[in-house]
Amino acid sequence: MERQLDAYCTHLRSERQVSPHTLEAYRRDLNKVLAFCEKQNLSSWSALDIQQLRSLIARLHHQGQSSRSLARLLSAVRGLYHYLNREGLCNHDPANGLSPPKGERRLPKTLDADRALQLLDGAVEDDFLAHRDQAILELFYSSGLRLSELTGLNLEQLDLSDGLIQVLGKGSKTRVLPVGKKAREAMETWLPLRALANPQDDAVFISQQGRRLGPRAIQLRVKAAGVRELGQNLHPHMLRHSFASHLLESSQDLRAVQELLGHADIATTQIYTHLDFQHLATVYDSAHPRAKRVKGTDHD
Repeated sequence: MERQLDAYCTHLRSERQVSPHTLEAYRRDLNKVLAFCEKQNLSSWSALDIQQLRSLIARLHHQGQSSRSLARLLSAVRGLYHYLNREGLCNHDPANGLSPPKGERRLPKTLDADRALQLLDGAVEDDFLAHRDQAILELFYSSGLRLSELTGLNLEQLDLSDGLIQVLGKGSKTRVLPVGKKAREAMETWLPLRALANPQDDAVFISQQGRRLGPRAIQLRVKAAGVRELGQNLHPHMLRHSFASHLLESSQDLRAVQELLGHADIATTQIYTHLDFQHLATVYDSAHPRAKRVKGTDHD
């Protein structure tokens, strides 16, 4: 069995030309299977069946191996048996139909609605930095932006009269998002101050020197607000998670939140919860704690 495993690894290196790192990982995984076979007194690869391989996977999972690691091991086994079958050394694949145990998906850390309001409803100093930071916090929570979407935001993407922004998300996909009343008010206070700082480009959020704020600078300002207002660590994605969680709690509309977050796969959104579907705009206007967008053409 070890000789056939050596031949397979040679095949991977010379014919498949896999990287040394990949080859090492496959060899390490297959050595675990080989050791298991030896303990089971199996004398050939053809003697390993699906029940025995399932037992090994369960044992490794119990020992703490992650779902991702076990998926890689099963992939290595499938590759080995594909080779063995091609070479006429075996006529089955014990990994066929097996999948690794599902990994635990923990709900992201969020603020509850009261804590979110505590963060955002405090007194705001009447200066450049305070109003800019308030607009950043409000926009994160109002529209569920990713950090990269907020840092890349330019003036032409704003339509505050209609309470909308257009963002460029993952995979260069654009989406239009509603901006709640409180966030719109914060932005309308911030933008005149921004104009006085001699902006170097069309970035919405800039430093006092007029330069676009980078991700690290925004992370630090959000963290400082969390310590100051809540006495806890806070990061931009926690506000995005809070946005999604609060909408789902109130609306029970998973598809709507998927669209608002820009998730390509609804399975990504399902980390929050499994809920029924309703209409996107209705959900936002009726459910988000700080949305309450005014309908019609009057935006006062």
